[in-house]
Amino acid sequence: MMLFDTAVAAPLLPSASSRTAASQQRDSVEIATTDEELARNWGLKAEEWGRYRELMQGPLGIYSPNLDPLTALGIEARSDDERRHFAELQVQAEAHRVEKTLAYQRAYDEAWQRLDPGVQRVLLPGALTPVASNTGSGRLAIFVKSDCIACVQRVQHLQASGIPFDLYMVGSRQDDARIRQWATQAGIDPAMVRLRTITLNHDSGRWLSLGLAGELPAVVREENGQWQRQ
Repeated sequence: MMLFDTAVAAPLLPSASSRTAASQQRDSVEIATTDEELARNWGLKAEEWGRYRELMQGPLGIYSPNLDPLTALGIEARSDDERRHFAELQVQAEAHRVEKTLAYQRAYDEAWQRLDPGVQRVLLPGALTPVASNTGSGRLAIFVKSDCIACVQRVQHLQASGIPFDLYMVGSRQDDARIRQWATQAGIDPAMVRLRTITLNHDSGRWLSLGLAGELPAVVREENGQWQRQ
């Protein structure tokens, strides 16, 4: 009697190396998709995002691990045109962020007045007004620009008065040295900066977000939830 082999052949299973290759391929596709989305969110091209990732793997990432892409690329710009490009992108991004923040703050304020009008309003964390006071409410802020004699004179007058204020430089291009040089030429006392009686800041689109009329310099203060020229 003939005996028939009834055993069923076992299906061929992928090797460990082929499984690893497939997993790596899936991971690379996911990373590429994520990078494309992140670059698009910042208004960057794929090659610009790739350069940002490379920069953050070097000394810049060690010194400033939480640096945003636009600032990182602007700091490490390879030409004036490139630096100007990233500065403009950052101004647009900051203005958009501030616009959304203020819209929600206004909605929150309206809800507070409607639901709890007898209680003092609390400012939402992360929903601050665009010119954030560094040391307390009601602090003065002054917006200046380079090549502005009136700006220098106004800053010197404020400093002589002893009133604390926050200085915002419009058109600083996120260049710290540019602000420091201007402050030195304007005669700002370094000791007052160290004590934070005076603070030096990049404008980053704040002046545009306030929507106030007039030329610079502009001294502003928050009054009843609104920023007004002084």
